[in-house]
Amino acid sequence: MDFSGHRSRIIENPTEALSVAVEEGLVWRRRGCLRLNSHGSPIAMSNMAIHRSQSWFHHKISREEAQRLILQHGLVDGVFLVRDSQSNPKTFVLSLSHGLKIKHFQIVPLEDDGKLFYTLDDGHTRFTDLIQLVEFYQLNKGVLPCKLKHYCARIAL
Repeated sequence: MDFSGHRSRIIENPTEALSVAVEEGLVWRRRGCLRLNSHGSPIAMSNMAIHRSQSWFHHKISREEAQRLILQHGLVDGVFLVRDSQSNPKTFVLSLSHGLKIKHFQIVPLEDDGKLFYTLDDGHTRFTDLIQLVEFYQLNKGVLPCKLKHYCARIAL
């Protein structure tokens, strides 16, 4: 489907479908970091660390701990969490259940023209923060094997 808002139609050509997906990614990238507060009023936020308040973000847990948490939710396609990478301190990891397996995807920060972006696909689709990235992949499969559907909630002790 073409969700660009210009018209509604089914896209059968894979090349055209990829083009539309890339364009949707660019639209998401152009979006500012505008969020709504609890009263529905817009508030501007910095892209630095706003993801830390999200239930799907698990900060400094190991790959094994991420796998254990996902297994507790069951190996259902789309169960996910985001965590800091232990092997590369400047990156993050999206851990995702798909096809009865748990897969890990590195989220890489990119700097372009003095601005910081995050990407899963070598910069083809860029996001100003991890919240945008997660929201995009909840709506679009993109380079992932499935959409993000159910997050593993962080439990504060």
